[in-house]
Amino acid sequence: MNTLAQIAAQLQGYDPQAMTAGGVQDFLARLVTPVREVLELPLFEALGRVLAADVVSPFDVPPHDNSAMDGFAFDGAQLAPGAALDLQVVGTALAGKAWQGRVLPGQCVKIMTGAVMPAGLDTVVPQEFVQLHQTGERETITIPADLLRLGDNRRLRGEDLMQGKAALQKGELLTPARLGLAASLGLETLKTWRPLRVAYFSTGDEILSLGEAPREGAVYDSNRYTVFGMLSRLGCQVIDMGVVRDEPALLEAAFTNAARQADAIITSGGVSVGEADYTKAMMKKLGDVAFWRIAMRPGRPMAVGRISSIKLAACASDTCADSYENSSNQPGAVLFGLPGNPVAVMVTFLAFVRPALLQMMGARPEPLPLLKARSLEVIRKKPGRTEYQRGRVAAAPDGSLQVRTTGSQGSGVLRSMAEANGLIVLHHGQGNVAVGDEVDVMMFDGTM
Repeated sequence: MNTLAQIAAQLQGYDPQAMTAGGVQDFLARLVTPVREVLELPLFEALGRVLAADVVSPFDVPPHDNSAMDGFAFDGAQLAPGAALDLQVVGTALAGKAWQGRVLPGQCVKIMTGAVMPAGLDTVVPQEFVQLHQTGERETITIPADLLRLGDNRRLRGEDLMQGKAALQKGELLTPARLGLAASLGLETLKTWRPLRVAYFSTGDEILSLGEAPREGAVYDSNRYTVFGMLSRLGCQVIDMGVVRDEPALLEAAFTNAARQADAIITSGGVSVGEADYTKAMMKKLGDVAFWRIAMRPGRPMAVGRISSIKLAACASDTCADSYENSSNQPGAVLFGLPGNPVAVMVTFLAFVRPALLQMMGARPEPLPLLKARSLEVIRKKPGRTEYQRGRVAAAPDGSLQVRTTGSQGSGVLRSMAEANGLIVLHHGQGNVAVGDEVDVMMFDGTM
């Protein structure tokens, strides 16, 4: 396992004081490693988990040629250009009850959606397109000229899935549709990676927990609840450690307990460059940690690294010095130290932490989609940093997408984040945006 210095050496132009958004993503992709513990879960418990193995179809889907709609099945070779076709109805094929009789030329079978196509028949005419004729017990239909082609309205055996082929692939998140697909194959359980365990706590003497009385200069902790929500939406097992005061003993205990329980630790506050506080000092003491200044807005300061389980044990026995070098075979917990401002926490989580956690979960990389939308207002922006502005995307009368900001873009203005449905992404080299210009928007898509 590489140290932070070894990862940095692999990246061209690495500068912790001037990190680009792309550089952060590249670094984190090299830092994190996926979990490797497998759980076999019933389908009702597997929603949101990540597949640990391909799901191979045990049979063809559909298992036989069948009708795509209610109508009449017949041999399509009897169709002739410019001519109507008269056929006698000789039976009925129901879904789940195949018709076993023989169909001769000039005959057809009434058929329901999903019913097995009788032998020798390959085409279905929808019932609403035919003329029915009843003479005593004899029923016939007339198919208008040039209505169909041979093979119309027939589903072929295996056209959805072939036996032995992968229906779902390792690393896919199990969505409701994917659970339904697994169920359609008769599978009762699926092999999944165990949930990622993520510990979170806020830091700072100015942070109030809910229920505490207000006091001058203090603010209620919103970050715990937004981070909890984003981690829960991601399918992580969240370990909420509350608010930790700026006291060395309390911070050391929090980091120690978090690292012993979790695969990843997220903190907010106490990572500003040049800030003299105990949080940064404790991160350095207990782990291999880098402190970055990122060319972005909001969310410039960030800390990343690992808190080593061996180093924690060494510190407990007062032998902290040089103990980290002996822990290369023990990954410990990955650390994400986020800024303290509420919007900066959410932006850095979506842009950097979420993709890294998905990688740790064993999931295939699925970044949030960037959609094109036309700006309804002027947005001022200097090249040289990536900006994430809160926006509200809506459809224009012509069906195209348009976006406007949700007000003040200060990193502590939580209301404007609550009103947004996406982030307007203004890239590193991009300048001012004029009314009508196209911009990229990172849609929240159920993450917030």
